[in-house]
Amino acid sequence: MKTFDYSLVKDPQYFKDGRMDAHSDHTYYRDGEEAKEKETSFRYDLNGIWKFHYARNYGSAIPEFEKTEYCCKDWDDIRVPAHIQMEGYDVPQYANVQYPWEGHEDIHPGEIPEHFNPVASYVKYFEVPEEMQGKRLFISFQGAESGIALWLNGHFVGYSEDSFTPSEFELTEYVKEGENKLAAQVFKWTASSWCEDQDFFRFSGIYRDVYLYTVPEVHVYDLQIRAIPDETLSAAALEIRTNTWGKGEVKITLSKDGKTVIEDKKALDGEEIYAWKVENPVLWSAEDPQLYDLTMEIYNESGELQEVIPQKVGFRRFEMKDGIMTLNGKRIVFKGVNRHEFSSVSGRHVSEEELRKDLKIMKQNNINAIRTCHYPDASRIYQLCDEYGIYMIDETNLESHGSWDIAEFTKDYTYVVPHDKPEWLDMLLDRANSMYQRDKNHAAILIWSCGNESFGGKDIFEMSQFFHKADPTRLVHYEGVCHDRRYNDTSDMESQMYPSVEAIKEFLAKDNSKPFVCCEYTHAMGNSCGAMHKYTDLTDTEPKYQGGFIWDYIDQSIYKKDRYGKEFQAYGGDFGERPTDYNFSGNGIAYGGNRDASPKMQEVKFNYQNITAEVSADSVKVINKNLFVNTDIFDCKVTVAKDGKVIRKASLATAVAPLSEEVYALPLAKEEKPGEYAVTVSFHLKEDKVWAEAGHEVAFGQYIYKVEAPKKACPEGVEVIRSTHNIGVRGTHFEVLFSVLNGGLVSYKYAGKEMIEAIPKPNFWRAPTDNDCGNLMGMRYGQWKIASMYLSHKDFRKGPYGPGNVPEVEVNEKTVKVTYTYLMPTTPTSECKLSYEVFGDGRVKTTLTYDPVKELGDMPEFGVIFKFNADYDRVEWYGLGETETYSDRKKGAKLGIYANKVADNMARYMVPQECGAKEEVRWAKVTDRKGRGMLFEMDEHNGPMMFSALPYTPHEMENAMHPYELPEVHYTVVRAAKGQMGIGGDDSWGARTHEEYLLKTDKKMEFSFVFKGI
Repeated sequence: MKTFDYSLVKDPQYFKDGRMDAHSDHTYYRDGEEAKEKETSFRYDLNGIWKFHYARNYGSAIPEFEKTEYCCKDWDDIRVPAHIQMEGYDVPQYANVQYPWEGHEDIHPGEIPEHFNPVASYVKYFEVPEEMQGKRLFISFQGAESGIALWLNGHFVGYSEDSFTPSEFELTEYVKEGENKLAAQVFKWTASSWCEDQDFFRFSGIYRDVYLYTVPEVHVYDLQIRAIPDETLSAAALEIRTNTWGKGEVKITLSKDGKTVIEDKKALDGEEIYAWKVENPVLWSAEDPQLYDLTMEIYNESGELQEVIPQKVGFRRFEMKDGIMTLNGKRIVFKGVNRHEFSSVSGRHVSEEELRKDLKIMKQNNINAIRTCHYPDASRIYQLCDEYGIYMIDETNLESHGSWDIAEFTKDYTYVVPHDKPEWLDMLLDRANSMYQRDKNHAAILIWSCGNESFGGKDIFEMSQFFHKADPTRLVHYEGVCHDRRYNDTSDMESQMYPSVEAIKEFLAKDNSKPFVCCEYTHAMGNSCGAMHKYTDLTDTEPKYQGGFIWDYIDQSIYKKDRYGKEFQAYGGDFGERPTDYNFSGNGIAYGGNRDASPKMQEVKFNYQNITAEVSADSVKVINKNLFVNTDIFDCKVTVAKDGKVIRKASLATAVAPLSEEVYALPLAKEEKPGEYAVTVSFHLKEDKVWAEAGHEVAFGQYIYKVEAPKKACPEGVEVIRSTHNIGVRGTHFEVLFSVLNGGLVSYKYAGKEMIEAIPKPNFWRAPTDNDCGNLMGMRYGQWKIASMYLSHKDFRKGPYGPGNVPEVEVNEKTVKVTYTYLMPTTPTSECKLSYEVFGDGRVKTTLTYDPVKELGDMPEFGVIFKFNADYDRVEWYGLGETETYSDRKKGAKLGIYANKVADNMARYMVPQECGAKEEVRWAKVTDRKGRGMLFEMDEHNGPMMFSALPYTPHEMENAMHPYELPEVHYTVVRAAKGQMGIGGDDSWGARTHEEYLLKTDKKMEFSFVFKGI
C-alpha cells in the first residue's frame, strides 16, 4: 500500500503524487435546466466545518490520525475554506522580500524549517450522496497552502504542492458505503516555499473551495477553445479541442444575443479537434466585452444526454506587430493595476461580493487591466473579467525574491532559486502547466507571466518556452530578465519595475526592439501616486511604451481589535510575528476593510480615462483614445459654474471615431459678467452596465476663466487700543487682541464669541508620508519640524525681554498692521515674519514671509496653522475636490464647491500621515452645526492657497503608528499655506518628490490670505 513520506516534502522534485492532470475550469451540468440555474448535481460541496488539530511542527502532529480507527470527532472545529491563521491557529505574518523563517533557522534552498513549521491536520466525515454512489469519485482542493497530503479511510491518496492552482485526486478506489473519513495534512512550508516568497501575508491551510465530484459515462475532461479572427478581422476561426473519457457525440451551438451562429454535431472519442469559420465576428475588448454563448451537449453512443457544458467565448486577436502589442489590430495601452487576492476578513479567500466590488470600482475608474500578482487567482475572477471587460496578465505562482536578495548581498548566486538548477525545473513547468490548463479559455487573458522577482536563468526561460509552445495566441511576460540578460527572449516585452519616465525614454532610445511595460509602477503606499500623469502621458508620445500596472490595488490589512475592543486595520508586526515588514503591505489605491476607493483613485481615474476633453471658453477638442468605440455611445454634458455654482447646463452631441479627434463649438456662450467661470465637459454612460449605472461619468475636462470686477474698498475703520503688553483692535461685531508678551494673535472674537484656541503659528512641516519615510525626508528636512514646533518671538541672544520680541505696529487710515518676527532654531539660525492687517469689516489679511538661508534647503510646507474648538467640525471650500489634492496629484480634481466633515478628511491610510489637503482653494469655511465659524479667503495678489482642516496637528499624526493611537479630538486644526511639497510616488523606498513640485527656498517666500469670522 502506498504511504506518505514526510521527508520528501524537503525535496523540490517531489511536488505531486497521485494528483490528477490539470484541466480547464469549465463547469458541466446534468442538463440544460441545471446549466440555466448554474447548480450542478455532479458536485458535492465539502465546504463547512471540519475537525482540526494544530501542531507547531511535524514532530508535534498526531501520528496515524488518518486511520479509520483513530476517532477525531472530539477535535476542534474549523471552517473550510479558511486560513488557519484567520481561525485562531498560528498568526498571520507579513513579509516582503525576506523569507519568514530568516533569523530563526539557518536553512538553505530546498530545506524547510523544522522547529516552527505548522502542520494543520484536517478530518471530514461524510457519506457519499446517493446520486454519486457507484460512480467514479474525485475531490478538488481549489487552493491549499503550501503542501497537502491526503488520505481516505486510512489509505494514502496523494500529495500536491502549488498553493494557487487546484489539486485534484481520484477517490474511487478507497471510498466505501456509509461514513467515510477524509484526512488531510497541510504543511505551511515545503521545499516549494522557496518559490512562494511573494510580498504578502504568509498563511497556510485549505483556503479555497473543496468539493467532491463525479462524472457521467461520457465526459469532457479537458476543453480548449480558441476564437481567433484572421488578420482582416472579417472572419474568425473557432477551434475546439476536447479530451474525452468515453465515446459519444457532441452537439455544439454557438449563439450571439440569442441568434444561432453555429449548430453542429461531431463524434467524441478521446482527443478531438473541431473547427468552424465565423463570418464578421463581433470582437471582444475591454471597451466592449462582447461574448458569444457556446453550449456543448454531450451524448453517449445510445443518444442519452450525459452533460451540458456552457462556455462564454470572446473573439479577439492579440499579437505582436512590428514590435508593438496589438489587440484586434490596434496598439493596446495597459491602464493596469496589480491585484493581490486579499480580504481583511478572510485573507486570500475573497468572497463573490468583494470580488465584484473590486472589479466594479476598477471599471468605474478606467482601469482596463489586472496583473494577478504573483500567482493565479481563484477561477471566478477570470469569468468576471471576461464579462466586465478587463485585460489580464495571468502570473505563475513563482517568486523567490529572498534568495535573489541573499545573492545580491553575498554575491553568491548559488543561493538563487530557481536560476539554472535542474532540480527546480519540473516543479516550475508543472506550475506553468497547471495555470495554463485551468485558465486557457478566458478571452480576458492576453499574457502569461512566468512569475515575479526571481532573477533569471534557464529554468524560467524553459517556462516561457512552454507557454510559447502551448499557446501561440498569447504573449509571455517576465520582468526578471532585465537583471539577467542571458535569456533575454524569456519575455516578449521589456518589463521593468519602477523606472523613472526618463529612464524609460533612455532605454527605448537605445533599444526599442521590444515594447516596454511597467509591470509595477506608481507605488501607492499611503498618500502617494504623485506625478503619475508623467507615465500615462508617455503612452501618447512613445509608441513602444504600452502602459503599466500600478502597485497595487488594495491594502493588505486584517481586522483586529485593540486592547479596548475597538476594531482596526492591522498590518505586519501587529500579530507579534517577526520578522516582518510592518506596513509595507499598505500599497492600495483601495482601502483594506470595506474595499472603498481611496483618494488616490481620483487621480487614477483621470489619468486612465480614454477620452480627453481640451476645453476652452467656447469650444472643446475631443480626443477619443478608445481603440474600438465611438464617443457617440456616451452622453456628453456641458456645465458652466460661476464662482463654484452651476449656472448653465447643456448637452453636446459628439461622434468622434476611435483614435480620432474633433473640435466642437460649445452650446453655451462665453460669460461676460464678472466672476470666475469653470466650463466642464464630461462624458457619461448612456445605459446601464454590469459595473455602473447609466449616468456614470467616464471622462471630463475643465477650463477656468475670469471676468474681472472692480475691487471694492472697505469703508469701515478700526479702533486701536495700545498698551504695554497688548494691542487691541476693535470694529463692528469683532475684536482682535495681539500679545506682546506671548508673541502672537491671542484673541479673535466675532459677535462676542472667541474663535481661536491657540496662537496661530508659522508652519513648515507635514506629517511624513510613507514616501517621505522611504526617502528619509525627516532626516533631510527635520529642521523644519523643529522650526515649526519651537520658533519663538523671543531672541535668546538678547535675553527674555530684548527689543527683538516687540511686534511692529503700523496704524493706517482704516487698518492696523501688526508684524511679529519669529526666530527659528535651525542651523544656521533663521527667522520669518508673520503680519496681520486688520480691516474694519473684521477681515484679517495674514502674511508670512521668509528670507531664505542657503544652508537650510527646501521645506515641506509654507503656511500658518490655527487651532479652533472641535465644535467647528464642518468644512466647505471652493477649490479642487472632491478628495484630497496635492501639487503633483490634482489633475483628476475639478474646481467647485465641496463640503464635508472635518473628520472625513482623515484618509484611512494604515499609518497616520499627511492627508486631506485641498489645492487651489479660493475660500474655505470651518463652522459649527449652526454655521458659525471662520472664513478663509485667498489673497488676490497671491492667488489660490492650499487648505487643510483636520482633527489633529501634523505632530500628533506623526506620533501615531495606527489610527487608534491618535488622541481624542479636542481641536479642529486648520492649515492655510502657499503650498506643500508634492507627495511623490515613483517608489516608496528612496524616490523623492519631483523637482518641480518642491517648495523652492532660493528666493524670498511670501504668502498672504485673509480670515474673517462668520
